[in-house]
Amino acid sequence: MSTPTIGVLALQGDVREHLTALESVGAHAVSVRRPAELAAVDGLVLPGGESTTIDKLLRIFELRDLLQARIKEGLPVYGSCAGMILLADRILDGTADQQTVGGMDVVVRRNAFGRQVDSFETDLDLVGITDGGPVRTAFIRAPWIEEAGRDVEVLARIPAVDTQGRPVAAAGRIVAARQGPLLATAFHPEITGDTRVHGLFVGMVAGG
Repeated sequence: MSTPTIGVLALQGDVREHLTALESVGAHAVSVRRPAELAAVDGLVLPGGESTTIDKLLRIFELRDLLQARIKEGLPVYGSCAGMILLADRILDGTADQQTVGGMDVVVRRNAFGRQVDSFETDLDLVGITDGGPVRTAFIRAPWIEEAGRDVEVLARIPAVDTQGRPVAAAGRIVAARQGPLLATAFHPEITGDTRVHGLFVGMVAGG
């Protein structure tokens, strides 16, 4: 596969930013709103946004069942922030009627890092990205992975101190993971200008 076609679920969230990042690392990026569009892609990005809203819109647009089926068939999917919640088999602190698409054997705590005012940026070492040093990451009302199954590879944890050397309360929490063709991050790489996470995902889609 020379140039994979990767869709970005375009129901809510940072759609344009993901499309731009994917194109910059060699993918053919398209918006996905309809079942036919989902059926035609080689991989899919579930963007950040509001997980409860995206969950409801997936059902309204008749995409949820098809997405679950494609994940079971092995479709590579990358979920960032709200997308991580949607990929989780189990969530904590969700709303009463909230559902996930599932596929990744993790327990994710929704809004684990607190409110919008508690958003922050930090540099993280991420397994699978060896060139260019730590990855610049942005956390906005972010979740974290509370528990990961035996087949889940942990790619990044919150460091013990921030870039100013101050202790971090959430030190050790899992914020990036991979299980087979599924990739999830609690942070938003699409808004920092660091496209290496997108490059990692494009490599996964292309069979790397």
